Amino acid sequence: MSDTIQLIETEADFVAATASGVVIVDFFATWCRPCRMQLSILDTLASELTGRAKIVKIDTDKLKDIAEKWGVQSIPTLFLLKDGQKIQQFVGMQQADILRNAVEQAAR
Repeated sequence: MSDTIQLIETEADFVAATASGVVIVDFFATWCRPCRMQLSILDTLASELTGRAKIVKIDTDKLKDIAEKWGVQSIPTLFLLKDGQKIQQFVGMQQADILRNAVEQAAR
Protein backbone atom coordinates (compact mmCIF):
# COMPACT_ATOMS: atom_id res chain seq x y z
CA MET A 1 0.00 0.00 0.00
CA SER A 2 1.23 3.46 -0.90
CA ASP A 3 2.52 5.71 1.88
CA THR A 4 -0.08 8.29 0.83
CA ILE A 5 -3.01 5.95 1.52
CA GLN A 6 -4.18 5.99 5.14
CA LEU A 7 -5.42 2.80 6.79
CA ILE A 8 -8.15 3.81 9.22
CA GLU A 9 -7.82 2.14 12.64
CA THR A 10 -10.64 3.79 14.64
CA GLU A 11 -13.83 5.71 14.10
CA ALA A 12 -12.07 8.83 15.43
CA ASP A 13 -9.40 8.38 12.72
CA PHE A 14 -12.17 8.10 10.12
CA VAL A 15 -13.91 11.28 11.28
CA ALA A 16 -10.63 13.21 11.34
CA ALA A 17 -9.53 11.94 7.90
CA THR A 18 -12.83 12.72 6.19
CA ALA A 19 -13.86 15.97 7.91
CA SER A 20 -12.50 18.27 5.23
CA GLY A 21 -11.49 18.13 1.60
CA VAL A 22 -12.12 15.46 -1.00
CA VAL A 23 -11.61 11.88 0.20
CA ILE A 24 -11.95 8.49 -1.46
CA VAL A 25 -12.95 5.93 1.15
CA ASP A 26 -12.27 2.30 0.20
CA PHE A 27 -14.17 -0.31 2.20
CA PHE A 28 -12.30 -3.61 1.77
CA ALA A 29 -11.30 -6.92 3.34
CA THR A 30 -7.91 -8.58 3.16
CA TRP A 31 -9.40 -11.84 1.82
CA CYS A 32 -11.22 -10.08 -1.06
CA ARG A 33 -9.48 -10.54 -4.41
CA PRO A 34 -11.25 -7.60 -6.16
CA CYS A 35 -10.28 -5.45 -3.16
CA ARG A 36 -6.61 -6.31 -3.69
CA MET A 37 -6.97 -5.43 -7.36
CA GLN A 38 -8.62 -2.13 -6.36
CA LEU A 39 -5.66 -1.36 -4.09
CA SER A 40 -3.31 -1.50 -7.05
CA ILE A 41 -5.43 1.10 -8.84
CA LEU A 42 -5.63 3.28 -5.72
CA ASP A 43 -1.85 3.08 -5.27
CA THR A 44 -1.42 4.50 -8.77
CA LEU A 45 -3.98 7.24 -8.16
CA ALA A 46 -2.59 8.24 -4.77
CA SER A 47 0.46 10.00 -6.18
CA GLU A 48 -1.59 11.66 -8.94
CA LEU A 49 -4.11 13.04 -6.47
CA THR A 50 -1.66 14.42 -3.90
CA GLY A 51 -2.91 17.81 -2.82
CA ARG A 52 -6.33 17.32 -4.45
CA ALA A 53 -7.73 14.32 -2.60
CA LYS A 54 -6.91 11.83 0.13
CA ILE A 55 -7.44 8.09 -0.03
CA VAL A 56 -8.35 6.14 3.10
CA LYS A 57 -9.05 2.44 3.53
CA ILE A 58 -11.35 0.74 6.03
CA ASP A 59 -11.06 -2.99 6.69
CA THR A 60 -14.69 -4.09 7.05
CA ASP A 61 -13.67 -7.09 9.15
CA LYS A 62 -12.01 -4.84 11.74
CA LEU A 63 -14.35 -1.83 11.62
CA LYS A 64 -17.76 -3.39 11.01
CA ASP A 65 -19.56 -0.55 12.80
CA ILE A 66 -18.37 2.06 10.29
CA ALA A 67 -19.21 -0.17 7.34
CA GLU A 68 -22.72 -0.78 8.73
CA LYS A 69 -23.23 2.91 9.48
CA TRP A 70 -22.43 3.75 5.85
CA GLY A 71 -24.61 0.93 4.49
CA VAL A 72 -21.79 -1.09 2.93
CA GLN A 73 -23.24 -4.43 1.79
CA SER A 74 -20.56 -5.66 -0.61
CA ILE A 75 -16.90 -5.01 -1.17
CA PRO A 76 -15.09 -3.28 -2.57
CA THR A 77 -17.29 -0.26 -2.03
CA LEU A 78 -15.85 3.21 -2.45
CA PHE A 79 -17.32 6.51 -1.35
CA LEU A 80 -16.30 9.92 -2.57
CA LEU A 81 -16.71 12.43 0.25
CA LYS A 82 -16.32 16.18 0.32
CA ASP A 83 -16.05 17.85 3.71
CA GLY A 84 -17.44 14.70 5.35
CA GLN A 85 -20.49 14.44 3.09
CA LYS A 86 -21.07 11.62 0.61
CA ILE A 87 -21.03 12.83 -2.99
CA GLN A 88 -20.85 9.52 -4.82
CA GLN A 89 -20.78 5.77 -4.16
CA PHE A 90 -19.14 3.07 -6.25
CA VAL A 91 -19.78 -0.65 -5.75
CA GLY A 92 -17.31 -3.13 -7.20
CA MET A 93 -13.86 -2.55 -8.58
CA GLN A 94 -13.45 0.86 -10.24
CA GLN A 95 -10.95 1.93 -12.88
CA ALA A 96 -8.58 4.85 -12.27
CA ASP A 97 -10.14 7.15 -14.88
CA ILE A 98 -13.60 6.88 -13.30
CA LEU A 99 -12.24 7.76 -9.86
CA ARG A 100 -9.98 10.50 -11.22
CA ASN A 101 -12.92 12.13 -13.03
CA ALA A 102 -15.10 11.94 -9.92
CA VAL A 103 -12.39 13.61 -7.83
CA GLU A 104 -11.91 16.35 -10.42
CA GLN A 105 -15.65 17.10 -10.44
CA ALA A 106 -15.82 17.09 -6.63
CA ALA A 107 -12.82 19.41 -6.32
CA ARG A 108 -14.55 22.14 -8.35
